[in-house]
Amino acid sequence: LVIWLLKWVLFRNMFGAGLIKIRGDDCWRELTCLDYHYETQPIPNPLSWYAHHLPKPFHRVEVLGNHVVELAVPFLYFAPQPYAAVAGVLTIGFQLWLALTGNFAFLNALTIVQGVATFSDGVIAAVLPVGTPEPAATPVPLEIAAAALALLVLALSIRPVLNMLSPSQVMNTAFDPLNLVNTYGAFGSITKRRYQLVIQGTRESDPAEDDWETYETKGQPVRTDERPPQWAPYHLRLDWQLWFASMRPRPGPRQRWLFALLEAALENDEKKLSLLDTNPFPDEPPEQVRVLRYRYEFTSPGERAETGEWWTRERVGTYVQPVSGADLRRRALFGR
Repeated sequence: LVIWLLKWVLFRNMFGAGLIKIRGDDCWRELTCLDYHYETQPIPNPLSWYAHHLPKPFHRVEVLGNHVVELAVPFLYFAPQPYAAVAGVLTIGFQLWLALTGNFAFLNALTIVQGVATFSDGVIAAVLPVGTPEPAATPVPLEIAAAALALLVLALSIRPVLNMLSPSQVMNTAFDPLNLVNTYGAFGSITKRRYQLVIQGTRESDPAEDDWETYETKGQPVRTDERPPQWAPYHLRLDWQLWFASMRPRPGPRQRWLFALLEAALENDEKKLSLLDTNPFPDEPPEQVRVLRYRYEFTSPGERAETGEWWTRERVGTYVQPVSGADLRRRALFGR
């Protein structure tokens, strides 16, 4: 029963992701989403540049394969062997490709663990040097508890299933107070342009443009000559939040954390600034900080061969105007 429950989690994970895509961005139906994804994903990794420059026909095949693995293959999780194992292999292979070409924290690893549930004891024993355990009688209390758990999961699955079947499907939502049976999905829409927020500080009260120095992040691109790093399965929460925030030309109500980070920079709060990769003011805090917004693009193979750069960038605006500690305190006082 536990194996079936794991398969059910895996099914909701994969099938929900497939549905949100096919109902979402037109590029999923036009098979063009991967023309953009490797460049605009939350945190590119060392292979993302190469994946981005794969031939466009290959990207079309990738998207088609994505739809097959997420929309058709999940039904085979519940089929007899060897079909369930084949479905598991396809799912795990799909997750490994995602892990090879992007930093998606521990999501791929968790899904791979769920995928192992599609393998029977016989399949695992045929591949790994392990024995097949002898079946033993299940104690009656355990059978009762398992049946009760199954009924509970069945009842709690009604709303997630209705959500998956709904044209207005929502992603990554819980429908019970204990978050026991949830609905999942990812990348229903694909950003076509990559925007980046770059935090800078200065010790000057009336700075020229050259007086600003940059705080570098751990995962988000800042320097154009730096190859995208590998961080997964570690989850860089701040970098993900910066990616989400960069989609807007100005900070919104959900970006209060950004002003807390700017305050930490103005106070040289070592603990909080450890979330960043570099602090250009290790000894004395800056007088002012600001946040610029850039558009980043991967260099072409020719540009990379000529310059060694991984990215090109163009400044498109100022996300947060220069502020001092006093400015932030007034902002907190008046709520703006």
